[in-house]
Amino acid sequence: MTAVVVTGLGVTAPNGLGVRDYWEATLAGKSGIGRITRFDPAQYPARLAGEIPGFAAEEHLPSRLLPQTDRMTRLALVAADWALADAGIRPADLPESSMGVVTASSSGGFEFGQGELQALWSRGSQYVSAYQSFAWFYAVNSGQISIRHGMKGPTSVVVSDQAGGLDAVAHARRQIRKGTAVVVSGAVDASICPWGWVAQLAAQRLTTRDEPSQAYLPFDGAADGYVPGEGGALLVMESEESARARGARIYGEIAGYAATFDPAPDSERPPGLRRAIELALDDAGLGADEVDVVFCDAAADPELDRIEADAITAVFGPGAVPVTAPKTMTGRLYSGAAPLDLATAFLAIRDGVIPPTVHVNPSPDYALDLVVDRPREAGLRTALVLARGHGGFNSAAIVRAVA
Repeated sequence: MTAVVVTGLGVTAPNGLGVRDYWEATLAGKSGIGRITRFDPAQYPARLAGEIPGFAAEEHLPSRLLPQTDRMTRLALVAADWALADAGIRPADLPESSMGVVTASSSGGFEFGQGELQALWSRGSQYVSAYQSFAWFYAVNSGQISIRHGMKGPTSVVVSDQAGGLDAVAHARRQIRKGTAVVVSGAVDASICPWGWVAQLAAQRLTTRDEPSQAYLPFDGAADGYVPGEGGALLVMESEESARARGARIYGEIAGYAATFDPAPDSERPPGLRRAIELALDDAGLGADEVDVVFCDAAADPELDRIEADAITAVFGPGAVPVTAPKTMTGRLYSGAAPLDLATAFLAIRDGVIPPTVHVNPSPDYALDLVVDRPREAGLRTALVLARGHGGFNSAAIVRAVA
């Protein structure tokens, strides 16, 4: 089976723009969570988010693109540019049909849809359906990236909430194994606008605390919900053979993947996360004892944290593998969260260090070896990344170093 590797990373995160800034901030425990500034949140019960400060799209993109894009797409376009540059790939040098784009999007509101609704309210005579808005925007990030770089190979968008970022990367891996030379994959999400905020509040999983250091506390006895954020990561993926042929720097391999779906609440069947982990390990041809660190989903909901902790301890044993949630510094980035965790896992493997989970006082009831407060040096070759989406989606991916 063709080994698929990652040769480029493009990161846009609340605590760092670009790989270097993000990684330095993450190892320093720097949080990007604070009170919302993109609109006045005073009237809403939740008022914290992980916003990306200082992002000026006009500094990175041609002016002609600005009127036809919103913040999410601009962040995605910049992340794609950075990932391709990091991989040392000039799309103009490759056949158009040999390059693809596979990204993910999360359900909910975003600036494009809000703008369409505002136009409808103000002009009355124009009809814009919610379906049209959603369908257009789910495709726009992949479409804009493919148009900008002349990528006419397989292009698609996966929609499975926060699990979608891993699902997109897995689909990209399949396309490369079918013969596509290069695929840009991952996700960047951004829904910090009034319409998006209402959509997120509807799930009733956001914390209503106002102190950033006491808000997003997964696996903590004080957990009462999560903080949303914006951003994510895009990855350049190609076969190991082609990467080595062109002398590319390789971050590591997407070695295993699996997805499951939770049963109905009244079915008396167990949640699907443990099964996703086991299937991903099987796909990678690895045993549980070969995983060096777990980047967890970290819902910060007592029931969901319990499900995740039970799945991890059932597979690896209580406290048997280090666990971390660096997303406590960014908030949950929806479809962008898991690709950012993948990028973080590759950087952790590269540098032999596990980034911390910040502000959390882990409850011993979860029986997890949670890396808190400061980074932990460790010899890392293999990492497990977990992601779950609202409604029962579970995804697991295994990444590992290559010799």
